[in-house]
Amino acid sequence: MGQPTPATDDGWWRSAVIYQVYVRSFADGDGDGTGDLAGVRARLPYLAELGVDALWFNPWYLSPMKDGGYDVADYRAIEPAFGTLAEAEKLIAEARELGIRTIVDIVPNHVSDQHPWFRAALAGGPERELFHFRPGRGDHGELPPNDWTSEFGGPAWTRLPDGDWYLHLFAPEQPDLNWAHPAVRQEHEDILRFWFDRGVAGVRIDSAALLAKDPGLPDFTEGRDPHPYVDRDELHDVYRAWRAVADEYGAVFVGEVWLPDTERFARYLRPGELHTAFNFPFMTCPWDAARLRRSIDDTLAEHAPVGAPATWVLCNHDVTRTVTRYGRADTGFDFATKAFGTPTDLDLGTRRARAAALLSLALPGAVYVYQGEELGLPEADIPLDRIEDPMHARSGGTDPGRDGCRVPLPWAAGEPHAGFGGEPWLPQPDGWAAYAADRQAEDPGSVLSLYRAAVRLRPEFGDGPLTWLPAPDGVLAFARAGALCVVNLADTPVDLPAHSALLLASGPLDAAGRLPADTAVWLRS
Repeated sequence: MGQPTPATDDGWWRSAVIYQVYVRSFADGDGDGTGDLAGVRARLPYLAELGVDALWFNPWYLSPMKDGGYDVADYRAIEPAFGTLAEAEKLIAEARELGIRTIVDIVPNHVSDQHPWFRAALAGGPERELFHFRPGRGDHGELPPNDWTSEFGGPAWTRLPDGDWYLHLFAPEQPDLNWAHPAVRQEHEDILRFWFDRGVAGVRIDSAALLAKDPGLPDFTEGRDPHPYVDRDELHDVYRAWRAVADEYGAVFVGEVWLPDTERFARYLRPGELHTAFNFPFMTCPWDAARLRRSIDDTLAEHAPVGAPATWVLCNHDVTRTVTRYGRADTGFDFATKAFGTPTDLDLGTRRARAAALLSLALPGAVYVYQGEELGLPEADIPLDRIEDPMHARSGGTDPGRDGCRVPLPWAAGEPHAGFGGEPWLPQPDGWAAYAADRQAEDPGSVLSLYRAAVRLRPEFGDGPLTWLPAPDGVLAFARAGALCVVNLADTPVDLPAHSALLLASGPLDAAGRLPADTAVWLRS
């Protein structure tokens, strides 16, 4: 292929609306029931009409799909079920012609057990140094080398027939790489260049705080400082080297960094490291005005010293969909087990999700929209015999897994499988066609129409800071530039502040012109 012109970093990412594409469930272009690049290319006009600035693709690489593509066998090849490298290059170029940039997913903590490096390691080659192989403990090496547990449940070690054990912080099919080895670092810098050369404008870094391990691989002790494998200082050398590569192309990074320590979190966003990181405290915050305001204030405060923009997200491919989360009458949602104490009220959840969309899109920084959120999709119940997420099996069935938010999208109400394509790899619930994009596109009151209008009107808030306005208990109200955002999380309607025009509302005002409960509005000051 010819060498494309490198992307230019004009700061677009500081206030972008970025749409997350889980390819397997987005749109099926060849009718085999699996979403693919052909399906995405066919839907680019839809994404352009939505008004998004960029697409973030979950891993689309060659993979045995033991963990939804996060077990990568070859970073320079596209998973055949999705298409080809040539199709990916066309997609990147076609999207850019529509003003939409592309962000790809990199999974640096581990690879697939089918990756050439690991297969060579199993054969006893020097590639063992690229992973964490250790003898076991106990009289006969029958015990794991340490007591670490997998993020998916169970031990983080698997024993091989030769008696050695290898480390996997996730599934056994995802062996962890040894980031102390220079070949691992060089390979990933080469991978970055491979995709930047193809016009990719950015990279999302999976499990960005987990790469480096204490070389002694000690047992985990609660409160141990530094942690043996989370947020270790040597990680920053890796990301400074990556940033140097990205700067050659004007490309950007967004890190998946789950850290409770806000000061440690902000270190990843210092000049010369990552550009942005996901904002998980906001995503996991319950529908409570005081707690949401605190989350917003904390987010802006922790980003200010390093000059990085905040990111805002309501949902992604790993958590229960927003409509279902907000449709609970209590705040007892547990993100580990995805369990609640009360049934879901979809009407309530939809009202709140609509209001939350306006809240997030009015805040300063970048916004990520997970596919299907713009359709108001709820979480789907997956029959036990159809669940594919390894979290379910490895938890002994206590965790329902993440498949409920990954059900293929409904595109056309009158077509088989709601217009997705062939019979979907995950079953669509009864009534899924009611959420179809074609039906919502014709309804000015739909969730899709709300998102389209909000993305179009978002520039009204400008690039300036946020100023909180006086408001009753349970109400969030703030100004940016010439626009106001008011969100009523209280139980009763409230009066609107003085304004010159109503720009957009997540739901109708009451007969007295007041803002009802679980409703948001944008106003021109």
